[in-house]
Amino acid sequence: MEARAVHRYIGSSPRKMRLVIDLIRGVSVSKALEILHFSPKHASKDAEKVLRSAISNLMNKEESKVEPEELFVKEAFVNQGPTLKRISPAPMGRAYRIRKRSCHLTIIVAKKA
Repeated sequence: MEARAVHRYIGSSPRKMRLVIDLIRGVSVSKALEILHFSPKHASKDAEKVLRSAISNLMNKEESKVEPEELFVKEAFVNQGPTLKRISPAPMGRAYRIRKRSCHLTIIVAKKA
């Protein structure tokens, strides 16, 4: 049995989020929560929130109660979201484009077989 949680339009670039998500892919849930909680990266707060939501979704889905020790992160991936384009003034009448990127985070947790 597996459950998923998706957080869309996170205000962090996909590249920065992938650095955090690569740490928890395939790891047990308790170890992944520990990694995310003590990670200094700002993206780890959003990732921890989504992981806790996926665990909760599985607990609510299952009629028989599942222990969190039996769960692991089956899949975790980050997709690119929309990019807000802004313009910053530059010297000599020019303008530089600022791209404020966003991402979509999906985490799937499953029971160890």
